[in-house]
Formats: sequence, structure tokens, C-alpha cells
Amino acid sequence: MLVEDIMSRDPLYVEDSTFLTKARQMIRDNHVRGLPVVDSKGIVIGIVTNQDMLRVTSTKSNVTVSGYVVQVPIVTGKMDIHDAARLMLKENRTLLPVVESEEKLLLRGVVSLLDVFKNIDLENVPHKSVSEIMTGKVVTTRPDDHVTKIWDLMVEKDFTGLPVVKDGKLIGMITRFDLLKGTARIGKESERRPADSMQMPVEKFMSSPLFSVKPEDSVATAIELMLKHNVGRMSVVDDGKLVGIVDRNDLIKSYLGE
Repeated sequence: MLVEDIMSRDPLYVEDSTFLTKARQMIRDNHVRGLPVVDSKGIVIGIVTNQDMLRVTSTKSNVTVSGYVVQVPIVTGKMDIHDAARLMLKENRTLLPVVESEEKLLLRGVVSLLDVFKNIDLENVPHKSVSEIMTGKVVTTRPDDHVTKIWDLMVEKDFTGLPVVKDGKLIGMITRFDLLKGTARIGKESERRPADSMQMPVEKFMSSPLFSVKPEDSVATAIELMLKHNVGRMSVVDDGKLVGIVDRNDLIKSYLGE
């Protein structure tokens, strides 16, 4: 299967002159991990990601995307999807711009790890258990932790989501999108400043219900559940205790034999 078979055509994108506040709103409202960035001639010059949006502390409306563009490899529609997935994993990127050709860098679409994930052939998934591929040492947060602590962790460690634990029990998950949407919602509903909202507890932002798998569940089962619930990560729970976390990257790596 080729990239052109699974890519998103006519994707959302921004120009390097687009205001950063607009890019942040597009990422938040459309629930995308990032956006391709093009110059005034429509040539792809990189991407801007939701992690970049977490790094932004300025609320000035005249700051543009140009200073936050991340240069990434570009692919064409003729690349094999497994090669594209390996490239994204190698570069630690969740999406890549798809251009017309190696000579013509005009934007034709985007391909993401989610696109690859949705097209995994379950019959060819290795016969492994979740315990063999999960991350065992899980960084967690408490519901009463300040959001600013989690915000900093996600920026510094490139976390996309953290389990929320209270009295040893798993009660929720907080993700980058929860933070971006939560701060926007609070700003609209109250007179709090953005800096004030960062002192609010995690429980005001976290997602629920929480989906989980068992260590002995198969990789195929984890893939099916994540597709069913449309989530990017699941906690691994054994007898009510959090023992790990597994995300799309872990599952795709296993599928590719990485």
C-alpha cells in the first residue's frame, strides 16, 4: 500500500506568515497533531506541532508561525506506507507533508502515524502480549497537581499524555489536547488570565472515561481497542494497579518488527 492510498488530501495548513494564535486555534479545534507550513509560493517548508503550541508563552497577536517551523522529511504519494511509518518513527514525528514530487514541493496532503495505524493488517500483527512492548516505568500525575507542572513535563519530555492516579487508583488521563482545549475554555468562561488557569488542578482538565488493557492482552487486542475508542494511548492495568502504558507508536513499532 502506498502513501497516496491512505493520506489526507487537501489538508489544513498554514503559511509562515500566519499568526501563531490562529495556528494554535486550528490545531485545538480540529484535534490535529500538527499542520504543514508553506511559504508565499505554496512550497512546503516544514510543520508546526501541538507540542510547539505548548512551548508558546506569548499571547501577542502579532507573533507568526515562521519562528516555530520544524523542518521535517517530506514524502511523495508513491512511498510505501511502511517506509513512511519508519521515517516518522525515526524522526519522532506524528505526521509528514506529502508533496507533488521530489522536484515540486507543492503540498498535496499529509500522512500521519494515525493513518498508518488505521490501516494495520490485524492478520499480520505479531503474536505478542502488551507486556512485551509497553513502557513499564510510567510517569503519572495526581488530580491535585497544578496544570503548569504537567505542561512543563510535556514540553521538556515530549509526553503526549499522562495517567492521573489518586490513592493508587487510575482515575483519568491528561493529554496535550486536554491542556490546549482546557485553557481556551476557561479563558472564555471566566475572567482568569492564562497564567492563572495554569495553577488550576489537573482534575479540571483530565479526560474520562479511562480505557485500559491487561498485560496479558495481545497486541492485536490493544490495536482493536484503541481503534474502537479512538484514543492514542491506553493504560496497562493488572489487578487494579497501573503497571505500564502503551501507545500507537509502541503498537506500530511492534507491527513493523522494529
